[in-house]
Amino acid sequence: MKLLKPITLILCGFLLFSCSKEPKAPSEPNFLFILVDDLGYNDVGFMGSEFYETPHLDKLASKGMVFTNGYANSAVCSPSRASLMTGKFTAVHGITDWIGAPAGEEWRSYNRYSKLLPADYEHQLSKEMTTLPEALKEAGYHTFFAGKWHLGSAEEKSLPTDHGFDINKGGYHVGGPYSGGYFSPFDNPLMEDAPEEKGMSLSMKLAKETNLFIEQHQKDKFLAYLSFYAVHAPIQTSEEKWARYRDKAEAMGIDSIGFEMERVLPARKYQDNPVYAGLIEQMDEAVGSVVAKLEELGLAENTIIVFTSDNGGVVSGDNYSTNLDPLRGGKGYQWEGGIRIPYLVYVPWLQNHGSKNDTPVTGVDFLPTLLDYAGVSEMPKGLDGTSLRPLLEGGTLQERSLYWHYPHYGNQGGEPNSTIRKGDWKLIHYWEDGHEELYHLKNDLSEEQNVLGENPEIAETLSQQLLDWLHERNANFAKPDPLYNPDSAAMVAERYRTTLIQRLEDQRKAMLSKDFQPNKDWWGSKTID
Repeated sequence: MKLLKPITLILCGFLLFSCSKEPKAPSEPNFLFILVDDLGYNDVGFMGSEFYETPHLDKLASKGMVFTNGYANSAVCSPSRASLMTGKFTAVHGITDWIGAPAGEEWRSYNRYSKLLPADYEHQLSKEMTTLPEALKEAGYHTFFAGKWHLGSAEEKSLPTDHGFDINKGGYHVGGPYSGGYFSPFDNPLMEDAPEEKGMSLSMKLAKETNLFIEQHQKDKFLAYLSFYAVHAPIQTSEEKWARYRDKAEAMGIDSIGFEMERVLPARKYQDNPVYAGLIEQMDEAVGSVVAKLEELGLAENTIIVFTSDNGGVVSGDNYSTNLDPLRGGKGYQWEGGIRIPYLVYVPWLQNHGSKNDTPVTGVDFLPTLLDYAGVSEMPKGLDGTSLRPLLEGGTLQERSLYWHYPHYGNQGGEPNSTIRKGDWKLIHYWEDGHEELYHLKNDLSEEQNVLGENPEIAETLSQQLLDWLHERNANFAKPDPLYNPDSAAMVAERYRTTLIQRLEDQRKAMLSKDFQPNKDWWGSKTID
């Protein structure tokens, strides 16, 4: 009997050791890629928001790795989405503005009276570049897309099904839910409306379509790409959610002044928009629905989940929806608020639960990362991204430079610029007059102090590296407008500082009032989340 004790202890120790080891990685995992439109860096609970509520995403973040220096590849949607698909920077694939934005002399129709005419750009995703779904299809994966596409049209043969997706639900050339809004019927030419779905949110509809695909392919290996139209303008939510967040804003304290001027346009000062908050929560509920489906079907332990946004949250322009303090700016801007985003990767068999990684990473890294985990031995040629597998598994990456190129004027106040980040240094080159800004992000996350004068050698090195990189890739550039009129430009700027900002204050006050009445086309959704 005395011999049993040490044997028992040895067996217990062996079992404890076995249980502490990471589960064995599957050779061909499934992938769920979740992309939210215009979701800001701290528009979710796991990134610090105290106003917006995202319990399903917070739970997912507690199991995965959050990259606190995660970036979109552009401050606007189409360029960033093309980079996600191809693993290439915007100057390389040539889609440098949202598809449909005027360029060249057409820009004058906006009556902005700018110094430059925005550069021409590609208006659809190139067939010559290998996409993520094409590479996975080659490896035997079934591929599915639901939601916003905005990378070309049916006429141009540039829909999701033209670029590697077997199935497309709701993805076409438009950039927002402009026809049917955020509640059924959606009036989407590539997604069916069912009578029993009347009043259903668009986010939950896309989740429902994704769940159906997962059910049908539960015995196959798959890529499910869930690309929400949320939280893009025009923002809408249910009456119940608006009322709850309106009361929450009141409890937290509503400032009498809600906007302040940024360099070009007014910017929202606080996270206090109850309609936007409700829209975020509806998106979160849709994410929860898909994750629950994976668990129900026994696929959760074999599915890598990615969650990210295509650009920063809308602080200026569109619906002036959010604030991203301590980041400066938002969607369309060249500062961190325009490009730094939520960036989460959950690999279920890794023991990195709730970890945070401060390595700078971008959207171009997702393609090589997923192909790495899929066991694809030969990567597409000319990738700008790198696999994040070493970081996810506890290692490091060699320091590298990251690039952004936006030779356009943003609807949200952004200016034609190109940007480089290397280490903690970030340099912005402005194309109107060639001036530059240099920030040390570790010391100045809010980009309040341009330290170029104190660091001329660093600025010169980064500037030269940036310009050389652009010219080597035959980047497109804005051109001076010979009809530029500074008096007309000054008139527009004055209107932004006076008339526009007052109109925004009035709209905010109305939305936060107890008797707020929005458009009739979406209030009827109040009985269904």
